[in-house]
Amino acid sequence: MIIRKREHWFRMLFVWHGSVLPGLVPRLLLMLFLSIAVVYFHGTILSFKVPLNTAPLTLFGFVLALFLGFRNSASYDRFWEGRKLWGALLNVTRALTRQAVTLGTPADKNSVLEFVQLLSAFTYALKHQLRHTDSYTDLEKRLDKAQLEKIANTHYKPTIILNLLGEWVQKAKNTNRIDSIQQSRFDENLDKLADIVGGCERIQSTPIPYSYRVLLHRTVYLYCFLLPFALVDSLGWFTPFIVVFITYTFIAFEAIADEIEEPFGMEANDLALNTMCQMIDTTIFEQIGVTIETSPETAKNIID
Repeated sequence: MIIRKREHWFRMLFVWHGSVLPGLVPRLLLMLFLSIAVVYFHGTILSFKVPLNTAPLTLFGFVLALFLGFRNSASYDRFWEGRKLWGALLNVTRALTRQAVTLGTPADKNSVLEFVQLLSAFTYALKHQLRHTDSYTDLEKRLDKAQLEKIANTHYKPTIILNLLGEWVQKAKNTNRIDSIQQSRFDENLDKLADIVGGCERIQSTPIPYSYRVLLHRTVYLYCFLLPFALVDSLGWFTPFIVVFITYTFIAFEAIADEIEEPFGMEANDLALNTMCQMIDTTIFEQIGVTIETSPETAKNIID
């Protein structure tokens, strides 16, 4: 995810990285060449003059802009819901770490470390599941051999790690470190983690209906292809410049909507899951008095 300081208005005109413009250049060049051809042939195709003017396309463009606005709003809602879920993940992991440290009789440091390592592993497992990437390297740093073997061949690794977190809480109850009420408080937060996983999976597995996307995509390009025929008589050789500008506006809105519709990917404007995972790691390990400079695999040695 691109996060920049507020820049001068003039510099923003030339921002390249993080904008959708690099992916649009081929399409804009196509519209430029098409517009030049339309102007050169005076809006005729095989001696047939295309009878278009700006009036119908003005009305059509207004309606199209409304549909694009709805499309972008729907995509941004998905993006923002994903961000809220990961914000809730930060809050719940902090709460669980505090409970592990303060509730009940004092636990040995290695026991609390095991719990925090599991929370860290849960966060990274969720990130990799949402991005369909290999989680082995990150989980190897955070889990012991027995735990790693238990989840190595599973598909939904975050939910298996939730089971391990639940087993840790049950063990604390069996050894009388916490009572039933405190166990219930732990369980409430573990249920919140399960809700977060389910919410992220809902966003990922339920895209905006494909038929709607296809209809809007076709309509945008049909509008852009007809535009030079409507402008050629009134604008002449200015037509290519105006057409490219209008085309950029419409197809950029569509491209932005496509990019943020799936907020857990690795595009420039997707959620910064790597940074969020590192933030969660830092805050939960600080809660148990460990500063993680490189990776959690060094934490046990630090505590010892």
